[in-house]
Amino acid sequence: MSHKLRQLLLCIGIPLAVGGLSAWITRGAMEEFQALNQPPLSPPGWLFPVVWSVLFVLMGITSYLALRAPAPEKTVRRALIFYGIQLGFNFLWSILFFNLGLYLVSFFWLILLWCLILLTTLQFSALNRRAAYLMLPYLLWVAFAGYLNLGIYILNR
Repeated sequence: MSHKLRQLLLCIGIPLAVGGLSAWITRGAMEEFQALNQPPLSPPGWLFPVVWSVLFVLMGITSYLALRAPAPEKTVRRALIFYGIQLGFNFLWSILFFNLGLYLVSFFWLILLWCLILLTTLQFSALNRRAAYLMLPYLLWVAFAGYLNLGIYILNR
């Protein structure tokens, strides 16, 4: 296996592992989630793991493109630090929302996450435009998640 392929698989594996750990920690939460009053446009529960899996793969490809960019190491490292921070915020949101039921705190956490994703996307854009474009579905989904999160808070207080 080539070095580039190993790097790509590792880059994809990291967000998938973060998402998998998050799913494991919050297991059983979808039943409770489905029992909550849902805002209009709420997708069916089976769609969430599908969308998140696609987004985690896209994030992994994005981080690979950034890692392989012909740019100064300091610039690449800074972009990947932003990437790691937003991935950590993503992981913690699930615990705040599903495990702790802190819907309003989770909403504000999502706003911070969205801002971190935007900053990461801008960092990646300086390295590789395709990497930035691959982050756009993630930005859109987290904005939609914010709508759902706020709707759940309002409808279930």
